[in-house]
Amino acid sequence: MLEVTRKDLVSVLKTTADLLDLLGVGDDPFRAQAFRSAARSLEAVDAEPEALVARQFAGIPKVGKAIAADLLAYAETGVFGPLEDAASLIPAGVLSLFRVRGLGPKKIRALWDAGIDSLEGLREACRDGRVAALKGFGAKSAASFLAAVEFALASQERQHLSTAAEVVGALCARLNGLDPRPSGDVRRGLDTVRVARVTVTGTPDDLTRRLGGLVEDLAPVEDKPVLAGRVDGVPVEVAYAETATRGALDLLMGGSAPYREQLRAQASARGLDLTGRGLLRGAQPLSTPTEAEVAAALGLTLRPAEYREPEHDDLWTTLPHPDELVTVASLRGMLHTHSTWSDGAASLADMARETVRLGHGYLGTGDHSRAAHYANGLSIERLLAQLKEVRELQAAGLPLVAGAEVDILDDGSLDYPDEVLEQLDYVVASVHSLFTLDAARQTERLIRAAAHPLVTILGHPTGRLLLRRPGYALDLDAVLAACAQNGTVVEINANAYRLDLDWRAALRWRDRLKFAINTDAHVPAGLADAKYGVMAARKAGLTPAQVVNTLEQGEFLAFVAEQRAGRSR
Repeated sequence: MLEVTRKDLVSVLKTTADLLDLLGVGDDPFRAQAFRSAARSLEAVDAEPEALVARQFAGIPKVGKAIAADLLAYAETGVFGPLEDAASLIPAGVLSLFRVRGLGPKKIRALWDAGIDSLEGLREACRDGRVAALKGFGAKSAASFLAAVEFALASQERQHLSTAAEVVGALCARLNGLDPRPSGDVRRGLDTVRVARVTVTGTPDDLTRRLGGLVEDLAPVEDKPVLAGRVDGVPVEVAYAETATRGALDLLMGGSAPYREQLRAQASARGLDLTGRGLLRGAQPLSTPTEAEVAAALGLTLRPAEYREPEHDDLWTTLPHPDELVTVASLRGMLHTHSTWSDGAASLADMARETVRLGHGYLGTGDHSRAAHYANGLSIERLLAQLKEVRELQAAGLPLVAGAEVDILDDGSLDYPDEVLEQLDYVVASVHSLFTLDAARQTERLIRAAAHPLVTILGHPTGRLLLRRPGYALDLDAVLAACAQNGTVVEINANAYRLDLDWRAALRWRDRLKFAINTDAHVPAGLADAKYGVMAARKAGLTPAQVVNTLEQGEFLAFVAEQRAGRSR
């Protein structure tokens, strides 16, 4: 069996459904829905991929014998037959259109039929009026798609942190015994990653023997102690060194380009040359097995990996030591989560049990409010019924706090009346609509929501989706100032497709705000995404004291009570 994750299994099913919808071929109109239903079932099932393969995917609702057989083949070979069959009928450029926000199978089919078959082609068609002239599009859609396709083209060389981190994890597992260490963008916790990097103590022959079958097109990089290739399309670099020179390799591979240049300049000033092959005096490498020893030889204090960006240059000596920063283990409450009450795939009880299994203290519910009809948002009656279930589960011993993710309406008011909100233990307020408001109106909208006396947390404050769409136009600092003034907590959404609030903004506001690292999990496995939010928080220099969901359940409820009491109604 190859190293496939449940995310991989779900992804191939969903992608296959989209491609079948795009093609519109075959005698069975329900075939695409069959793959989509199987994907939802796999998201909800509580089992590791190895166990699913061992049982041949038997007993999983909506996963029939044919799909199970194809999934087994995928786990063994890395090839999902129905996906490859569908993809083979579609030009690569047309497939790339799925990366454009707002384009689903039907609209992509219309573009394809009109001869628009690539990102570049779509950009030109938006500019010259062809998209605006298509039935079902119009000038407003053309302008929106132009912005989205330009964003997709600019970002297509990077990967989400979660994708690169999974690749790094697979590389480290394969290189066990060579002291493999995450490096590059993943080690520093950047929100998107260009290349997944790992360093080892070893030789090119060691790497070649171990990486066969995992890394495609593995080849040496000229004049560098690096082998490069791709894993599932993700560019990778594995760098190697001897024990005595490992420190120089780790330091250079583990820093941003400006940081590396600073180090090289410092080395040059001391008559040394800092390279991936070691810290050299002339042609002779100095013995520097660790990064700290390299820094000492350069007369520098070692800069923590989290703090190696240009934004940290003037700040890092004033920020907490890495040992003081928040960790996944620091988090007690998994706030802002979703269940089958709205668009989640698991029950409240199952989400709570997974929270405990992961070592956290309690689950905070956060299903969508009634305005989010597309996400099965809860009417007032359904919210009160859910609240009743939460109280019953609490009485049965499950650690839950009752909340909701409430839509911020166009004028900044909330989707539930105050008399309903005050029955909840906490409230997350988020924007899910009207992304195209001008900056002044959007800012006013969020400021009003942040000032609401019953809002505990402002959810994913900018609305960005990494590598798919930028955040909406707003004066972010004005919104964060309103949060500071009103004691409103700001979310760092840990979903790797969001990581919103951005760590750079959190760094600027770290001394004036309280934060919550929330997974926004829609399935039990999504609770593990907390690690990505923690990586962002660490880059912002946040300690547990600055993150409200490091509080124990009773302490968190007391925090909310104090927050509400301190505001005028």
